[in-house]
Amino acid sequence: MKRTLYLKFLIAYLLFGIFGFIMVATFVSNMTFEHCKREKAESLYAEATQIANTYAADLYNAETSLDTVHRQLSALSAYMAGAKIWIVNPSGRLVLDSSKIISQNEEIIVDGFDPTVTAGSYYTIGTFWGCFTEDNMSVFAPITANYKVQAYVVIHLPINQIRKTADGYLNISYLMLVVMFLLSLIILIFFTELVYIPLRRITQATEQYASGNMDYEFSVESEDEMGYLAASLSYMAGEIARQEDDQKKFVANVSHDFRSPLTSIRGYLSAMLDGTIPPEMHEKYLGIVLNETERLTKLTNGLLTLNNLNARGMLLERADFDINQVIRNTAASFEMTCLEKKIAIELVLTDDKMLVNADLSKIQQVLYNLLDNAIKFSHHDSVIKIETTEKRRKVFVSVKDSGIGIPKEDQKMVFERFYKSDASRGKDKKGTGLGLSIVKEIIKAHGENINCISTYGVGTEFIFSIPKAASMDSDEEV
Repeated sequence: MKRTLYLKFLIAYLLFGIFGFIMVATFVSNMTFEHCKREKAESLYAEATQIANTYAADLYNAETSLDTVHRQLSALSAYMAGAKIWIVNPSGRLVLDSSKIISQNEEIIVDGFDPTVTAGSYYTIGTFWGCFTEDNMSVFAPITANYKVQAYVVIHLPINQIRKTADGYLNISYLMLVVMFLLSLIILIFFTELVYIPLRRITQATEQYASGNMDYEFSVESEDEMGYLAASLSYMAGEIARQEDDQKKFVANVSHDFRSPLTSIRGYLSAMLDGTIPPEMHEKYLGIVLNETERLTKLTNGLLTLNNLNARGMLLERADFDINQVIRNTAASFEMTCLEKKIAIELVLTDDKMLVNADLSKIQQVLYNLLDNAIKFSHHDSVIKIETTEKRRKVFVSVKDSGIGIPKEDQKMVFERFYKSDASRGKDKKGTGLGLSIVKEIIKAHGENINCISTYGVGTEFIFSIPKAASMDSDEEV
């Protein structure tokens, strides 16, 4: 996420605050004022109607005096926060004013008085035909007596008072807007700390990884999805870096393992061509050249096998077969090699027949590679033990030799491609370092495990598991 995006977000946040204040100052202000105006008009109209039906009606029914009504309306005017209460006859003559006493000889006429000015409503706003210097809200209520409109109760209230009430409500709106703005600011701060900054770090790390810098380190101290994303990205980078290292080692090992036999072949052939090696020795050195070409062939085949396993995955042709018989056949194929080194193969097999469910050819390859390794690194006049045991619906196969063993620090790397311990380099001139890698991939494709147990100078044992055939369980139940 670019920094400009965050700046745009901040600008949008500020614009939100500015437009919020503009909205409150204009639309909300007008709406509040109109609401207060309608509310006050309804309240004044109710008061005017009440006066018209009580005090003013008594006056025109000759049940009370003008002075009494004046006193009553003056007190009521004070209660109504200074609103002026008039009684005006239909001709526009002012009969009573709550704010002052009108003498009998004084005649005040509202020039142009027209009670129909409300046009269907019950109030009007203005100077009341020039009677006031500022706008007032004037509410009309007719006074009826003897089935005739005798006069009108008119209540005047300055618009400024209504506007002050509206401004009070408006101040509450401003206060609420400020509170909302501050709360959203807190949310923005939390967003920055919990989302933007971690996301910025992840983005920077992604840019570094995209540029090839897999050693770039970063951390997000969070246990939520953002922290999980950062940890996953860091783990991914570590895996990519490890794979790149493995690839470099792979290329280096391939180059080394191909260069050595090619150098030998070229050297011997050149020596035979230029006469350095006499003709009577050609047969011997051609045999060496043939061995080196066989080594190259094995190396190439091993590389192709591993490449196919990793690129397309391993297609297994699972079937039930007797693992004991496969072990016997594999051991028999090494009879001549064992006779040359005076090595005995001891078979300790559970039952005469032990059915497993796996790929026969692949498991045969596993046994061949493990037994080939065991013979290769065993001493003369030693014993190799192959044993099968059954446990929890699995068959465990052990290939154990009493050879040179593997140093403890090398045991965790024995299944890596091209790996050869220093102890094995002197003995295994023809090895490619791919046999155990192929074994590991085959066992892994079956969903099983293989382990190595070794003591340097004593011997090595490889143990792998394969699933027992379901038919064996049914036979046992019968």
